[in-house]
Order: sequence, then C-alpha cells, then structure tokens
Amino acid sequence: MASQQSQEEVQALQGAIAQAQSASDFNALADQLLTQQHGIGVAGTRALLTTFITTLRSRNDHDVWVDVGTHTLELLSASPTASSSFLEQAAQLRELMADGHEANEDYRAAAQVLAAIPLESSQRRVPDPDKCLIWIRIVRLYLEDDDATAAETYLNKLKNVMHAVADPETQLHFRLSAARINDAKRQFLAASLAYHDISFLAAVAEDDRMRTLGEAIKCAILAPAGPARSRALGRLYKDERAAGLEQYGILEKMFLDRLIDPAEVDKFAQTLQAHQLATTADGSTVLARAMVEHNLLAASRVYVNIDFDSLGTVLGLDPAKAEDTTAKMIEQGRLRGKIDQIDRCIWFAEDDGDMQGGDAIRQWDKHILGVAEEVENVVALMQHEIPTFVAQNLVV
Repeated sequence: MASQQSQEEVQALQGAIAQAQSASDFNALADQLLTQQHGIGVAGTRALLTTFITTLRSRNDHDVWVDVGTHTLELLSASPTASSSFLEQAAQLRELMADGHEANEDYRAAAQVLAAIPLESSQRRVPDPDKCLIWIRIVRLYLEDDDATAAETYLNKLKNVMHAVADPETQLHFRLSAARINDAKRQFLAASLAYHDISFLAAVAEDDRMRTLGEAIKCAILAPAGPARSRALGRLYKDERAAGLEQYGILEKMFLDRLIDPAEVDKFAQTLQAHQLATTADGSTVLARAMVEHNLLAASRVYVNIDFDSLGTVLGLDPAKAEDTTAKMIEQGRLRGKIDQIDRCIWFAEDDGDMQGGDAIRQWDKHILGVAEEVENVVALMQHEIPTFVAQNLVV
C-alpha cells in the first residue's frame, strides 16, 4: 500500500513538473520536493529533481533559470542531508544558472555560480576532463568581466590537469585563455607569441585565425621597445598573411624602424581594447609609451646625436621627459647610447659598439655606401625590366 502511494505521489509530481511554466510554479514544486514530508525517498527525489531541472531548462527563460535556481539551492543548503544527497543536481542547477547569467551578460555572477560547484571534494568524484570544462568556462567568464587576476587563479588550476585532457577544443581554449590573460596583464610579448602560434592551428576557423593574427600584431606593437620586440615584429612582418590586415602599415613601419606620425597612432588606437589603452604609472597610456619608445629607437637609426630639445620635438615630449625616457631605455638595455648632460645631448650607438666622436664619420660613410648599393640595385632591376629605357637614358 505504501509503495502504491509513493508511486502515485511520483506520478502526481511528474505531472506537476511537466505543467510548470513560471518561476512561482517551479519554486512551489521545489518546496514540495525538498521541504515537505513524503514517502518517495532520496533516490526518488533525486530522479524527480533531475526531471525538474531538465524541464526548467526546456522553458528557455534565462530569468526563470536564475530565480528558480537560486531558490532551489537555498533549500538544498538549508538542510545538511539534502546538500550532501543531491550534489549532482545542485551542480546541474548551478550550470543552468550560469547559462542564465551569461545570457544576461552578467559574467561575474555566472563565474561565481560555477566556482561554487564542488570539483575536488571526496563526496563527488569529477574526472579531470570535466573539471577542465568548468574551469575553462570560469576563466573565459572572468576575462569577459575584465578580471584577469581571478581568471589566472583558475588557469593555474588548469595547468595541473591539462595533461590529462586530449580534447583539441579544450586545449585550444586553454591556450587562447592564457594568451588573453597575458594580454590583459600587459605582458604583451608573451601574449603576441601565443596569439601568433594559435593563428596557425588548423582547428581554428580562417576568420578566427586572421583575427588572432591581428591580436598578435597589436600586442607586439604595444610591447616595450627593444631586441625582444624587434624579434616579435620580425616574425609577424615575415608572415605573408599579415599584409591583408589593417594593422600591417604600422607593423611595417615599426619593423623597419621608421618614425610613426600621430595620425597613424590615432587610427591604430581605434582598434584597441580598453585594457590596451589603460593609463600607466607615469600618466601616459600603454600605446603612447610604446609609440614614444619606438620613435626613440627610430631616431637612433637616423641621428648620430641629437640635443634634448630636438629629441623632445621628434617624440612629442618636453625635453626633460625625452631625456628621462632615453635614460630608462639605456639603463634597461633596450637602447644603446650615452647621455651628455653637459652639452644636453644624446649620442646613439650602433648595435656593435658605443658611439664615439670618430665613429660618426665611419657611420656616415656606411650610410653613403648603403645608399649607393640601393641605387645600384634599382638600376639593375630597371635593366632587367625595361632595358630599352635604360639604354636610352642611362648616362655612364
């Protein structure tokens, strides 16, 4: 008789669940399942809760998911017995609530709901690949909320278990998340290399590969000037795909050590994200700092020496700031040269040694030789392409 009565209760609750539509309907059912006395037992209640969650998801109402999920989790947490008996159902509810928060663009709330799922407890065994899926999602949600610090916490958890994951998509999301965290933390050289590597993966769609390549170029441009950035720019400049991107013009100028004018900088700034335009400790933006340092390196290729006033004009800074920037780059080994504070000028050095007074003449001779060689190359090319014109006009 008791068994027949329990079966009737299960059928009645199943019918009520199937007919539930609003948040109040589902909340009333949650109350009935978790707080009222009935003879269904833990196993029966667990099965009904699973049906309850499946039906709730099928209603496809994000606000209802969040409302009902919050109410049901409160009921589960109020009872120690319930909270330990329905761990799997609580996890499913949290994932459903996270879907609702994410659909409403409340990324932080979605991440926090997922973070509360027990993944490393003795009461609930979760395989490493399933842990990774949850942690990867949390990382991406925190990144959408511009919280790289919280995202990195879960990325560090992932590093300990990624060796157990064979799924290519999960591996891709891990690598992309690591690149985005380095980008957000302004570790631009590491981010550029990671983005560039991802842009070659066949598993990534063509449009996404080009978008990732564009991010690699942006990060390389924003990185501190110096030999490491020059190598990164060289890799990207030699990538044939880069020529089709809007960032190619400024990439080319940076790689060839050409001065970049403010109009080009303003156009490039329009393609950057908020954190890439953040203000640094000295009050300038990340982009402004990168452009000043680049133009300083470009000036070192043009000038043997230059006074502080003229350098400030080239860099768009006051003379004192120009001197301070140069001193820092020399001190950090990112620029070769020396500062003459008596004459208020800067002597630049070539890569193979310090610039001394007599070296200026040798550098001048080297520049003349370089120009002569370029002219000779142009003439040779013209003789190959338009021999008749050269024969008629070339004066030997």
